Amino acid sequence: MTTVSLRPWQRAAFDLFRSARSRDFLAVATPGAGKTTFALTCARAELADENRPLVVVAPTSHLKSQWSRAAHRIGLQLDPDWSPGDGLARDVHGLVTTYQQLATGAAASKLAGIAAEGFVILDEIHHAGHERAWGEGIRLAFGHAHRRLALSGTPFRSDAAPIPFVRYDATGEGDHAHADYTYGYADALRDGGVVRPVYFPRVDGEMEWTTAAGDVVSANFQDELTKDHMSMRLRTALSLDGEWMPAVIAKANRQLRTIRQEQPDAGGLVIAIDQEHAQAIARLLRDRFGVPADVVVSDDPGASATIAEFGTNDRPWLVSVRMVSEGVDIPRLRVGVFATTTSTELFFRQAVGRFVRWQTGRPSQKAYVYIPDDPRLRAHAFTIAEARRHVLRPPETGDDTDAASDGLDAPVHPDDVEQLSLFSVVASTATDITMHTVGEDGTHLDGIAFEPNFGPSDLRVPRYDDEPDPPEPFFAADPTLGVDLAEVPTAAGVVPHGSMSVAEIKDDLRTRNAHVAKRLVDVTGWTHPRIQGEMNRLAGVTRVASATNEQLERRLRYAESWLRRLLR
Repeated sequence: MTTVSLRPWQRAAFDLFRSARSRDFLAVATPGAGKTTFALTCARAELADENRPLVVVAPTSHLKSQWSRAAHRIGLQLDPDWSPGDGLARDVHGLVTTYQQLATGAAASKLAGIAAEGFVILDEIHHAGHERAWGEGIRLAFGHAHRRLALSGTPFRSDAAPIPFVRYDATGEGDHAHADYTYGYADALRDGGVVRPVYFPRVDGEMEWTTAAGDVVSANFQDELTKDHMSMRLRTALSLDGEWMPAVIAKANRQLRTIRQEQPDAGGLVIAIDQEHAQAIARLLRDRFGVPADVVVSDDPGASATIAEFGTNDRPWLVSVRMVSEGVDIPRLRVGVFATTTSTELFFRQAVGRFVRWQTGRPSQKAYVYIPDDPRLRAHAFTIAEARRHVLRPPETGDDTDAASDGLDAPVHPDDVEQLSLFSVVASTATDITMHTVGEDGTHLDGIAFEPNFGPSDLRVPRYDDEPDPPEPFFAADPTLGVDLAEVPTAAGVVPHGSMSVAEIKDDLRTRNAHVAKRLVDVTGWTHPRIQGEMNRLAGVTRVASATNEQLERRLRYAESWLRRLLR
């Protein structure tokens, strides 16, 4: 028997899940709140009732390993390296895959057999609405699952095809997903010890560009423009051909240096437009400001390793395109620069979620995300800042501000590629910076509350807001929040918490088997497939991919013995 300690919301959601009769359950909880622990606790309880296969679907390949490690900590063993051609080894409880992998018919069909009457966790379920094939993939793979637990870090709505296994409530703004349990950012701040307060220094500027027709346009972020010109204005600001972006990076870097005086391992993250933009920002940080910067892009096979290393080292800056926008757990991130043209509220909230992770034992944990003062981003930031302000500094009577009526958070579609390919940046400069909250004088602009502007000469580092830090957690020692869970053994028995996971051991054994196989190919002159087949025959293994660790160890011993005989 193992006791898992839960936060109040996790225990409440767990109890609701266990008592629910529906096959499907959707939990929406703010990033950093602990959705992974909640979901795996539910899975452990379900598998203890009846041993079923467990399948987790994650948004990215990097998160597969993260889910596998988290499952090991809670007493479950998941294979993050599963592929459609593989079976499921008897020494794991299940596997982790991705929505992208499920889009292939082979993976979905194979999983339909594995997950039949199984337990499925759909992490960040809104991803299944990004591509029709992804939604069809999970429908085919998990239509017969015993239970499906869907998770999301932010409320979402159906702007296209409805997502399988999600119920929708019709509202005046579209069909919104119906959550069985919701735990928002304000709830987490109020509980204390769950998430950090995040502040949004907004930077205005003067941007100038030429259009496809050859016209020269100049505007700042307060000027009203058409949708096309709004996109061009934002791209001009973010371009490294002007001085707006270097000025913002300079401000963010000074902010990070200030924080690192108290927290030496504090880190910063820049979310860039594309790979070329990310590499250019990293060069800017290194060449102009003399600070090292790591870059992670999807084409880099070592990206997951870079993210994992950055999470534990003390390097100052990480530059990414989309790989660190969701689910990635790097609690030391304290400063961010939102330097991408993706302006949807869903993506913005996911990106901000990288900075809210609470670190126990730190007296002050305010995080800062620098954003262009684009009206769309301004509106998204306001909804988060308003929730923070109402918790940490309750407003006086009559101080509420209605931002929902300003129309600034309407969804924006991707930029028109043909139109943007014909425009060019002329110049851009940063003019001022504001903190996104209500000033003492109640200053407002277009329904958006903010502090009075500060000129660049007055502000080297954004002023700290006068809101207090969130309270310390009040539930740490509450015994009623613990859940007693029976052990769920596999062919490997019960793997101790402090040891390597089955997946980590399996990866090491597969690597060592591959190394010996290569040596045998060199010594015997046989082909690689023939060597692999002989190693399998000696050990009685059908497929390496579905072999247990005990079988892989036996295969390695026999292969090493064969090699020693040949080398005598």
